[in-house]
Amino acid sequence: MLFPKKVKHRKWHRGRKNPEKMGVESRGTNVSFGSFGLKSTAPGRINARQIESARKTLTRVVSKTGKVWIRIFPDRPYTKKAAEVGMGKGKGDVEGYEVEVLPGRVIFEVDGIKEDMARDVLRKAGAKLPVKTRVIARE
Repeated sequence: MLFPKKVKHRKWHRGRKNPEKMGVESRGTNVSFGSFGLKSTAPGRINARQIESARKTLTRVVSKTGKVWIRIFPDRPYTKKAAEVGMGKGKGDVEGYEVEVLPGRVIFEVDGIKEDMARDVLRKAGAKLPVKTRVIARE
């Protein structure tokens, strides 16, 4: 699983939740490395477990013939309180790491496989993620 080696602040503020105020992505919007990519069409947060699950789906098909690029990195810590703990008493412990994805961000890229295979496997990988996605080709 992906996680940062070192973080400057152990616990972060929650940030914006309203999708209308989050805007759209300005960086990482084009397929740069591979031939086909998986692009986000909705805002959301993807944690390291979900990225790993989608990566496994991709590498199962691409394996030896092609290559997979992960264009996002989970560097934002998120916290969770233990079960049956009352309100108050501070913020919970760090549960894991996530990345905030805005619409237009390319999440994965693949190369070295046929178009129909690439579209199918990227669609399956997108089903593992909590944001709406679509498959795009390099211009």
